[in-house]
Amino acid sequence: MSALKRKAGSQSGPDAKKPKQQGSITSFFGAPKVAPAAANTSASTSATTAAAEPAGTKFDKAKWVASLTAEQRDLLKLEIDTLHDSWLALLKDEIVTKEFLELKKFLDREYNAGKKIFPPKEDVYSWSRHTPFNTVKVVILGQDPYHNINQAHGLAFSVRPPTPAPPSLRNMYICLKNDYPSFAPPPNKGGLLTPWADRGVLMLNTCLTVRAHEANSHANRGWERFTQKVIDTVAARRTKGVVFVAWGTPAGKRVVRVDGKRHLVLKSVHPSPLSASRGFFDCGHFRKANEWLVGRYGEGGEVDWALVPGTSTLARKGEEEEEVFEGEEVFEGEEVFEGEEVFEGEVVEDGEVKKVEAKVEERVEVVVEKEKEKVKGKAVEVQDGKVVGDENVEPEEEVEA
Repeated sequence: MSALKRKAGSQSGPDAKKPKQQGSITSFFGAPKVAPAAANTSASTSATTAAAEPAGTKFDKAKWVASLTAEQRDLLKLEIDTLHDSWLALLKDEIVTKEFLELKKFLDREYNAGKKIFPPKEDVYSWSRHTPFNTVKVVILGQDPYHNINQAHGLAFSVRPPTPAPPSLRNMYICLKNDYPSFAPPPNKGGLLTPWADRGVLMLNTCLTVRAHEANSHANRGWERFTQKVIDTVAARRTKGVVFVAWGTPAGKRVVRVDGKRHLVLKSVHPSPLSASRGFFDCGHFRKANEWLVGRYGEGGEVDWALVPGTSTLARKGEEEEEVFEGEEVFEGEEVFEGEEVFEGEVVEDGEVKKVEAKVEERVEVVVEKEKEKVKGKAVEVQDGKVVGDENVEPEEEVEA
């Protein structure tokens, strides 16, 4: 099959610049902007509308806040100010439980003791603002937030520029390239995934905070119960169905109660360099998610996984397949030379047509081997024989692919 020439799709860039704060964290954000899932076609609009189910009865936030005690209002200020209303309406009973309030007291002690906590306070619930409840199509589960400077910003696996994509995310790009050969990683080795979040991909960590440079330092303090409630709420209330993506044993345990008849549950080993070679790269989860979404919601219901503005992983309706002629780009940084036709499963590299499979294997080897070298040279932190600092490090036991 000949390669496709694709028109620029609608893209979401990095977080917009935030206005100056005026008295409360709420004014720091403004209304969230949700980018379309695909091109502005009638089919896309129809499918997106079908996927965006109403959250239910209108939530009277002011009335609810007024019903709280002074202590609750003080402890829950961050949730009141920064958790998107669509989620607050569904989680309001959970955040007033004894367990959650104890978690907030623990976090207050951490902040008051001068501990550096990631992500920054205003980003702890950024997942809720980029992906309001009624827009969720796919849930990708993470574990611990990144714990180094300028990494975590509230979306699992994602990092803001200029931080380069960590190893697990680079392996996700390889998997994506297998599913969609047109996919190109962000420039400058970037790892910002807000375009996915704006298109309905909820990227949720099990723990939402971590002490700087101390992996799992906020584990078993109460976040696990809260994020499980988020997962269970999506499973129970997004009745038309969503895709749950669970990589690694811990993530797999989070979705055991999800109804597999209503939703699609995809499991694999984790993309960490310590486990990805055991089946992650060819798990096909990005394509399987889209195929299921199209089957459930119709054409346009899928997710555009592109991260580079002006590109798309989705073929547009009516788009003709064409041969690629001299000077026309196929992939970022790669061109086709005169007389060379590019077929599915092939890329052009240094003027030669090579199989995508071979190229992917080469990239896998680089990512895995470089990580091994880092461990040997102690360029990364190692605890109990595990590499830390790269979100969702290799669990002790992994799910079979």
